[in-house]
Amino acid sequence: MELTLLGTGGMLPLPQRHLTSLYAEHEGRAVLIDCGEGTQVAAARFGCKLSRIRAILFTHRHTDHVAGLPGLLLSLGNTGRTEPLPVYCGEDCVQTIRHLTAVTGGLPYPVTVHPLPDHRETHLPLPEIDPGFSADTLPLDHSVPCLGYRLTLTKRPVFDPERARALGVPLPDWKRLHSGESVRLPDGRCITQDMVTAAARAPLCIVYTTDTRPVPEIALFARGADLFVCEGMYGTADKHESMEAKGHMLMQDACTLAARAGAARLWLTHYSPAEKTPEQYTDALQTLFSGTVISRDGQSLHL
Repeated sequence: MELTLLGTGGMLPLPQRHLTSLYAEHEGRAVLIDCGEGTQVAAARFGCKLSRIRAILFTHRHTDHVAGLPGLLLSLGNTGRTEPLPVYCGEDCVQTIRHLTAVTGGLPYPVTVHPLPDHRETHLPLPEIDPGFSADTLPLDHSVPCLGYRLTLTKRPVFDPERARALGVPLPDWKRLHSGESVRLPDGRCITQDMVTAAARAPLCIVYTTDTRPVPEIALFARGADLFVCEGMYGTADKHESMEAKGHMLMQDACTLAARAGAARLWLTHYSPAEKTPEQYTDALQTLFSGTVISRDGQSLHL
C-alpha cells in the first residue's frame, strides 16, 4: 500500500501547508479520507492520481475537511471517469455532502452518498479497492459528530508452487487459486487456496483520527496499527484547556495514545495555522513515543 498525507493543516490552508487529507493506494486503486479546500491541487503536487480514487471517506462536516469536494469531483470528471463514485460519511455529514455535490452541476459519473452511523462503530467492506480491503469506524469526541477510520488490507497468503505442483495443478490455474478461487482438476479433485498456500499473513492496518479530544477508545482502535495518523493541533501544554474546549488534542496527547496502542509509527497532522514550526517539538515528542513523525505535506510511506 502506498500512503500519502496530502496536507497537514487544520482550519484553513496556508501558502506552504495544505489541509489534512490521506490518500491510500493499493494496486492502482485508491481511497481518499477527507477533502478540504484545494485537495485536488495537493494530489497533483504529490503525484497522486485522482483517476485512481475509488471511494472517499469523510470524518465530519467541518469546512476544512469537506469544502474541496466540488473541485475534486470536477477534476475527476476531466479524467474521463464514468463509473459511480461512492462517498461514505456520518449521518450528520450527509446533507453537507449532498449540497456540495449539487454545486458541481452535471458530472459525467454518478456520486452515491452512503450514510454511516455517527454514534456506534461500523464495519465497511470496500471491494472497490480490493476484496480484502475494509474500513472500520470509531465515533470520536469533537464539537460535531466525527468518525475515525481504521483501514485494513487483508494480505493474500504466500503461494507455495511446490505444493501446487505436487497436487498436479496446471500453471494457468495458480493465479486463480492464489486469489481465493477453487479449481476443479480433470480427475475431479477440488483444489482450494489453503491447499497451495502457507500460513496467513498479518493484515496491514492504517488508523486516521481527526478531529477529536484524546478519548481512551482511540488507543484501542489503533492497537497494533502499522501507521497511526492523528491530529496534534499544538505542541505546548498551555493550550490544553483551549483544545479540550474546542474538541481537539495536543501533539503530546497523540503520542500517548500511540504508545498505548502499540502502533508501529505515528504521523502527526492537523496543525493549527498558528503552529508555524511543529518540527521544533520532535525530540520532546519522541521521548513519549519513539515512532513519532512530525509530518509534512506530501509525507509518504510504502507498506
